[in-house]
Amino acid sequence: MEEKLTEIFGIDVFDEAVMLERLPKKTFAALKNTIDNGEELDAQVAEVVANAMKDWAIEKGATHYTHWFQPMTGVTAEKHDSFISPAPGGKVIMEFSGKALIKGEPDASSFPSGGLRATFEARGYTAWDCTSPAFLKEDAAGVTLCIPTAFCSYTGEALDKKTPLLRSMEAISKQAVRVMQLFGNTDVTGVSCSVGAEQEYFIIDKAKYLQREDLIFTGRTLFGAMPPKGQELDDHYFGTIKERIAAFMKELNIELWKLGVLAKTQHNEAAPAQHELAPIYVTANIATDHNQLVMECMKKIANRHGLACLLHEKPFAGVNGSGKHDNWSMVTNTGKNLLDPGKTPQDNLRFLFFLAAVMKAVDEHADLLRLSASTPGNDHRLGANEAPPAIISMFIGEQLENVLNDFIAGGTAAISKQIGWMNIGVHTLPELKKDATDRNRTSPFAFTGNKFEFRMLGASMSIAGANTVLNTIVADALCTMADELERAKDFDKAVVKIIRRTVEEHRRIVFSGNGYSDEWMMEAERRGLPNIKSMVEAIPCLIEQKSIDLFGKHGVYSKIELESRAEINYEIYSKAINIEARTMIEMASKLYIPAVIKYTKSLADSIIAVKTAVPSADVSVQEKLLKTVSVLLAGAQEALDDLREKTKEAAAKEGGKTQANYFHGEVFPAMEALRRPVDELEMLVDKSVWPVPSYGDLLFEV
Repeated sequence: MEEKLTEIFGIDVFDEAVMLERLPKKTFAALKNTIDNGEELDAQVAEVVANAMKDWAIEKGATHYTHWFQPMTGVTAEKHDSFISPAPGGKVIMEFSGKALIKGEPDASSFPSGGLRATFEARGYTAWDCTSPAFLKEDAAGVTLCIPTAFCSYTGEALDKKTPLLRSMEAISKQAVRVMQLFGNTDVTGVSCSVGAEQEYFIIDKAKYLQREDLIFTGRTLFGAMPPKGQELDDHYFGTIKERIAAFMKELNIELWKLGVLAKTQHNEAAPAQHELAPIYVTANIATDHNQLVMECMKKIANRHGLACLLHEKPFAGVNGSGKHDNWSMVTNTGKNLLDPGKTPQDNLRFLFFLAAVMKAVDEHADLLRLSASTPGNDHRLGANEAPPAIISMFIGEQLENVLNDFIAGGTAAISKQIGWMNIGVHTLPELKKDATDRNRTSPFAFTGNKFEFRMLGASMSIAGANTVLNTIVADALCTMADELERAKDFDKAVVKIIRRTVEEHRRIVFSGNGYSDEWMMEAERRGLPNIKSMVEAIPCLIEQKSIDLFGKHGVYSKIELESRAEINYEIYSKAINIEARTMIEMASKLYIPAVIKYTKSLADSIIAVKTAVPSADVSVQEKLLKTVSVLLAGAQEALDDLREKTKEAAAKEGGKTQANYFHGEVFPAMEALRRPVDELEMLVDKSVWPVPSYGDLLFEV
């Protein structure tokens, strides 16, 4: 199996090994220089690469190619073109030019643009991202060569999630290299962000999925009473993987390994039917591409096994939702992790400098980080006893807190907490080496040894947005600190001074306690930390002057690009809630209420039948049940009428912020009001009459 795995890994990727084999040495060196050092791509180099890429793809069965890009829908997009070109005599030849490799022209007006493109302004361009390798996708359509690209408008604005990410990667590399040069590390010419995105997801039976309109249209159950057993016993987490799920996971791993995705860990998560996949870290833009492929493959392969993969952040009320932990660090071109504290972090001024910069960035721009983790679905998850709270804080551990406290107090060499050994108390078990500090799973932004884990992201999200924000805010902090350091006459004194002041000014962001507690909510308010509870409340920070200045300074977003993204976010929220509301209206009016009416009729008929047969019979149980069900039925109809009216009112509102706020403040509470009586009715009505599979059917019958 080991030989098979090593043989299949990356076989569908036009990676460095393939390029080294198929490209002339001069071409390979030029392309490598573009990838590693950002040098401009020569058109002749692209022509040679395109020809080699085409030959490789055709040998593996490809007939088509596509520019694979990531518009602001949050998913990927592709338009397939065949390699064929006409030849004399009515024949065809297989061609693929450097121009076709470098540039494509999809319709830019058919994707979310937030006003950047009107319906009649259709032209847009996709541009080859040579830093992310091309790959092959095989499905019912055959084999397709997928070329990762950026997507921009005819007027040059970014219309995708990748372009700003690439810009932010350049920004943080530029500022981190400045700092490294000041520290005397003159061999450092580039710094990349290393990212690993853990992916949580639910798997349920496909046949049952297809019986739930809410799952089909919205990705989550809009109705549903809790089963007798949920996750209370904690027996699903890391439990034995069911055979059917194991078969799915096996095929998923093979597909991902063939695509060069470093799928590493798989296990059952906390909620029934919930699971997780975690990869090994790669460069941020490749990690983003890989995570999109992970989500695509999960859905495709689940379908092959008669299963459905749910990536919504909260597909089932009452049990844990699904997140995506974004593990982030900075690595130099010489292989040094800048967030590795070493054995004596108190003496590692370079590490403390970068740590202080991250503290400054997270504290000053907590609102942007909160927005970067916002989706309509994630509003259900953040702040519950399963996920980080909506308040941004940073966990760094006892050892680093002691070191930083010593700096603030005026010291320069705190005593590190000694790494100890743990004796479990059984002679046949080995002693275990303990880490310097514990972990805190309630922290939204936690230091975990040599990286930060941003734990707020929702399962369905692209990781591009969060990493774009993270890269940019850290780049800005490093820039400010480097400016001061460059002006200093005494480098050593200035470094200590900058670290000390930065930590002292931003230590309020550090919190090691229980992020789920009510006490923390009050403490966070006392510290002045923002508590942004919903996506709609988070969006305005995107177009504040502070954000416009930040992103403009580092060339990541222009003012018009930020305004477009704010508009898109409002639109996404409104559309998501509108679809959910309309689905609830349809399900309640066509499924639930008719089913309950049918049930009440059978109850009434049974009461009449029993009284007719035995006039003295006690029918109080049936009468009580009929009365209870009838009251709930009337409540459901009243709530349905209210939701229908509020949804109409929302549609009449002016778009953008006004409409999104109405959906958030009026429509969503009306949806919750409709759900309550319907869920109560589910617990009373005969299961044979109930029109859809229950939570128990969905979560436990796989």
